[in-house]
Amino acid sequence: MDGLHVVANLNRCRGGALCLADADALRRFCIESINDSGLTVVGQLFHQFEGGGVTGAVVLAESHLAIHTWPELNSVTLDVYVCNYTQDNEAKARRVVDDLMQLFRPEDYTRSDVPRGRQYLYESLNPDYGFYIRSEKRLEEFHTGLQSLEVHETPQFGRVLRLDGCFMTSQREEFVYHENLIHPAATAHANPKRVLIVGGGDGGAAEEALKHPSVEQVTLVELDAGVIDIAKKYFGEVHRGVFENPRLRLLVADGMKFLAGTRETFDFIALDLPDPIGPATMLYEEPFFRDCKRALAPGGVLALHLGSPVAQPARVRAHYERLANVFELVRPYAMFIPLYGCLWSMATCSDSLDPLAVPAAEIDRRIARRDLPLLQYYNGATHHGVFALPKFVRALTGGLRPLPKLVRRGRAAAGIK
Repeated sequence: MDGLHVVANLNRCRGGALCLADADALRRFCIESINDSGLTVVGQLFHQFEGGGVTGAVVLAESHLAIHTWPELNSVTLDVYVCNYTQDNEAKARRVVDDLMQLFRPEDYTRSDVPRGRQYLYESLNPDYGFYIRSEKRLEEFHTGLQSLEVHETPQFGRVLRLDGCFMTSQREEFVYHENLIHPAATAHANPKRVLIVGGGDGGAAEEALKHPSVEQVTLVELDAGVIDIAKKYFGEVHRGVFENPRLRLLVADGMKFLAGTRETFDFIALDLPDPIGPATMLYEEPFFRDCKRALAPGGVLALHLGSPVAQPARVRAHYERLANVFELVRPYAMFIPLYGCLWSMATCSDSLDPLAVPAAEIDRRIARRDLPLLQYYNGATHHGVFALPKFVRALTGGLRPLPKLVRRGRAAAGIK
């Protein structure tokens, strides 16, 4: 049901002293304001607490008003909700709230207009910070047996995939994440042939890796078959038919167990993982990173995301420290990812390959020689641009310890004399 919810906390109120402690006076004011606004009263109840404040509710044909006062604190909390089933009542609700704010004249207040019923999808990046995306239609919602999964049609991003309440990928801007996860490492490598992707059941990372003509095989290890099925059904613009590519080896398996037991080696490993919550936490610990290192061929490189340095600085710092304990050269980099609503960070990790050792002009030459199609983000300038970190991100990552001087070795590993 389309509607508007207005909530407000009024503090240090300088007016309306009588209404703070008089249930009848507050009731009369609320009813008059509601009638003047054009809303319709169908019921009411106001209660006076002995020696204290007032709690009151007015039932409206359009929904309700609720108000609570604390005269000892000169504070009021207010909640007005209207639906718009037959007409738009939002201006009327705001007028009632405006009247009450003029009555109480708070020195400090918070007021939020919360749209209801147009399906706003919220994601919290931390307890104090988050964002929303509006959904036009919910296409799927179920539990795969491993995690909750949703698919929505949105005006901004087209179809979006959410897992356990977190946005994962979308039709229109997936290239920002996937190109940055894959190409800085894969292009810096002189001749990547064997690639491993852990996670990435939407197929976007595999599709980017297979753009490199030297790649003979991509092994995609995804734990949740439900994600793969949904990707095939709804996200063709993300995977672009990669699941039918003969160079893709698809394994529905636990990536941690796969790396712990494999004897294969890879030129490039990409960890396309969910946030480190619940069982996924183990995929960001040193033992798993050491298994990744063991599975890298000489000159190989690992890439993964670290989280948001704005919303999750402690997480980014912890991930960097663990990686730096395992790999000789960890290169953090950052970019804004629209679907994630924030500045995001990633890293390449190797004992010899340094993406910064490859000049921008050489990156552009490799893109041309490899005939990388349909790139929307990545080029020689952005290759170096994402590694140009703001000082506050440096403080979380490379600023923690001096990086080893592997530029010469890194250039050699990158095939540059």
